[in-house]
Amino acid sequence: MSHLWMPASPCGDGCLTPEEGRVGPVRRALRLTGAVLIVAAGLVLVPLLAVLPGRDRIVRAVFRGLLAALGVRLVVRGELDGSGRGALVVSNHISFADIMGLNAMRPMRALAKREIASWPVLGPLVSRAGTVFLDRERLSALPDAVAELATTLRSGALVTVNPEGTTWCGAASGQFRPALFQAAIDAGVPVRPVAIRYLAGGRETTRPAFIGPESLIASLRRAVAVPDLTLELTVCPEIAPGRAADRRELAALAQAAVASALGTVTVAGAPARVRSSAPARTPAGPAQAGDGKPVDRAAPAATRAVPAVARHRP
Repeated sequence: MSHLWMPASPCGDGCLTPEEGRVGPVRRALRLTGAVLIVAAGLVLVPLLAVLPGRDRIVRAVFRGLLAALGVRLVVRGELDGSGRGALVVSNHISFADIMGLNAMRPMRALAKREIASWPVLGPLVSRAGTVFLDRERLSALPDAVAELATTLRSGALVTVNPEGTTWCGAASGQFRPALFQAAIDAGVPVRPVAIRYLAGGRETTRPAFIGPESLIASLRRAVAVPDLTLELTVCPEIAPGRAADRRELAALAQAAVASALGTVTVAGAPARVRSSAPARTPAGPAQAGDGKPVDRAAPAATRAVPAVARHRP
């Protein structure tokens, strides 16, 4: 940790839900190979997007194909407005696959930690997609990042950020840090919270989480071994400009929206999943699969017991 304000998560191997079934080695290898081939195709297409028609459709197809290759089914609940005005899209952060799902739902720019640029498979793709990278170890870089983010938002772009500042297991989450919300205030644009969770066989799972000091490869190998993995995105109602008095209140409103969509309560400063058989609340719009087809709202939601959260302190 380089400074006292560096985000850190206590999540580790003890947070992982038990493994129920496992994809065979041949299928795992095929998933990883397919993902590499799709990324390679995406890198070829990215320089051509400026001249090719239907840029957003192509980008969405690349990320949907990448998720499918990795064995991840995408389900979207609600709709993210794409009317051309800027918006700050904020979400809880669990896995390397989060950014794939968000762009498969609607292509957008991202603010991400600098280390992602050097990640295999995903790094080159998100770099060429216009990601703004932040050096989290240098607090002095934050004001410039916020200013660049505000400029991008004023241009009418959707930009996704992870205000927790690091990944959590999904059974518990971190506090939304207020600094990046200043960009939405400066740009006069709304905030769109998005709640993220992962399901395996209809039950909530933490196995795709990027936890502790592990490498991307270790997390990726664990994720592709899950037989029936679903990434669920719930789009919450927008928080209009001027609704919050300052960035701290804006961050609290966004965090409350995500917690409500996931069905969480705050325990010892960290949200803990309520053990309920009710499906996640859907604030707006119909639920859709990754291919745009409606999905059954009555489908069973997570029922798996999650690790004790009293120890999860931000």
